[in-house]
Amino acid sequence: MSTTNPRLGIVLCLLSMLVFASQDGITKILVQHLPVAQLVMVRYWFFLVFALVFVHFNGGIRPAFGSAHPWLQLGRSLLGIFEIVVFGLALRYLGLAETHAIYAVFPLLTMALAAITLREALSLKQVLAGLIGFAGTLVILKPGLGVFSVASLIPLLAAGMFACFNVLTRKISSADSFGTNMLYMGLWGAVAATVIGLPQWVTPEPWELGLMLVLSTTGVIAQLLLLQALKYAEAVALQPFNYALLVFASVIGVVGFGERLELSLVAGALLVVLGGMFAFRR
Repeated sequence: MSTTNPRLGIVLCLLSMLVFASQDGITKILVQHLPVAQLVMVRYWFFLVFALVFVHFNGGIRPAFGSAHPWLQLGRSLLGIFEIVVFGLALRYLGLAETHAIYAVFPLLTMALAAITLREALSLKQVLAGLIGFAGTLVILKPGLGVFSVASLIPLLAAGMFACFNVLTRKISSADSFGTNMLYMGLWGAVAATVIGLPQWVTPEPWELGLMLVLSTTGVIAQLLLLQALKYAEAVALQPFNYALLVFASVIGVVGFGERLELSLVAGALLVVLGGMFAFRR
């Protein structure tokens, strides 16, 4: 029986984006008092358990360890760890809306990197889309106008790192299964996060511990929702709805943290989203 159900896939995708945005709101609260590395460590402990359970029911744990690119898997996992740490730092110094508006350029960066490193062909439409997205990022950053913030480069760095992560994932996925990718990510990620995070451990207050548990469990929930969304709809069909993350994060930033949406931020974000949707439109 076919599992194709685009509407259900879109709903599940939107729900996953809402959970991801809520996670970032929780992270923004926690990083004001706790080390980012500590939060990443706890999240990866939970993710490793999730990865082990997933591969156990999808082919078995032992076969999942068979990778054609073990060193690339290690590099990809470490890159994923540092990307999350950098994104967490961005949330410490910037608002949710600004962080996500800049970070939203990562699909276009991925497209450009894939063309350079994997020799993927770029159409004129995709080149124009990249230029639109780049223009939107410049509008948000406002370089040379006397209001440029160095902290604004942090989410841009995170976006670049995530783009590299995605390109490595494409390279590895030509030979390794999704389960193998997830298992190596969880295992090496948990090891690296523990090495970095454990020495920085700060005993959390009871309410902080509760938020850490919510942050970790919702991370698994968001991943499950996204996996189910991809089961019912193609990734290319869901791509435009991934930008709902920016909308949800902006709403949470305004309502929960009293952030103000400046005109340049809104205009730049619209250009970034327009570029992304134009590039990946069917």
